[in-house]
Amino acid sequence: MTPATNLLNSLRAIVGTAHFLTHDDPDADLSAWEQDWRKRERGRALAVVRPGSTAEVAAVVKACAAADVSIVPQGGNTGMVVGSTPDASGKQIVLSLRRMQAVRVLDAANLTVTVEAGCVLQALQEACAQSGLLFPLSMASEGSCTIGGNLGTNAGGTQVLRYGNTRELCLGLEVVTAQGEVWDGLSGLRKDNTGYDLRHLVIGSEGTLGIITAATMKLYPMPVAQLTAFAALPSLEAAVALLGLAHQHLSAGLTGFEVMGQFALGLVRKHFPTQQVPFAARARPPQASPPGQRTPANRWGRGAGIVLFWKPPTTNPKPTPAPNWSGC
Repeated sequence: MTPATNLLNSLRAIVGTAHFLTHDDPDADLSAWEQDWRKRERGRALAVVRPGSTAEVAAVVKACAAADVSIVPQGGNTGMVVGSTPDASGKQIVLSLRRMQAVRVLDAANLTVTVEAGCVLQALQEACAQSGLLFPLSMASEGSCTIGGNLGTNAGGTQVLRYGNTRELCLGLEVVTAQGEVWDGLSGLRKDNTGYDLRHLVIGSEGTLGIITAATMKLYPMPVAQLTAFAALPSLEAAVALLGLAHQHLSAGLTGFEVMGQFALGLVRKHFPTQQVPFAARARPPQASPPGQRTPANRWGRGAGIVLFWKPPTTNPKPTPAPNWSGC
């Protein structure tokens, strides 16, 4: 019996046959774990294991460490940089945490929640909302990304201005180290100045220092009201000026500030023609400019600005004056 066969038998015994997948099984389809979300890369795993507890994760890591086999931790597999995709060697173990979905403790008095790494972000948001509390991390992939992946990549989302990256929302972690030991750093204590803060070393490490199995996260009271505004601006400088005004008048009440350019909105019109693009009827198409002259059309057409009002080039273009937002 080969070392690889011994390892596979050990892993099957740890997680159970139903949660152990290999290419030797003709009925097993590993594509959901071997292919990245954008379908740019496809690897080949030796096996996919799906542990259901921290103890099982630790046992899997110990077995792989003893066999000198590398592990690719995986959450929702929604990343854009192929970080959770195995290579093509067929020698790596994909460790999926999707079975570990439990919300262990929701402490409304302390405004914290302890949740397992495989919990889908949207499911956590909804569980907290049922108690009248807000878990503010939010992003386009929230219906499929997991808390472990959010922490492993230190995800940002749409409300970083107010609540920070995922790092700022985390109070404690439970981690399985590369040796298969469990570090229990779960804590809801905010004013904690005791020694080294290992959680910040693990957050953002993408599984290279250990596998996050659970976390204690901050919660907030649910806002009593929300307001979203969509503004059309002539330049990125004007967008920065608007951001400064929003900070001045809203302070901590400002939760997000997103910028979109004509190029991005053009893709929306192209791929979703039934969607109405705000201000589209008032926007002018880009104008040609003399060689070497940077006009709003060629400067912002592919840039990151809320650009919906195109100004035709003038013979002697003048710098755009700083906008007066005092009446906003």
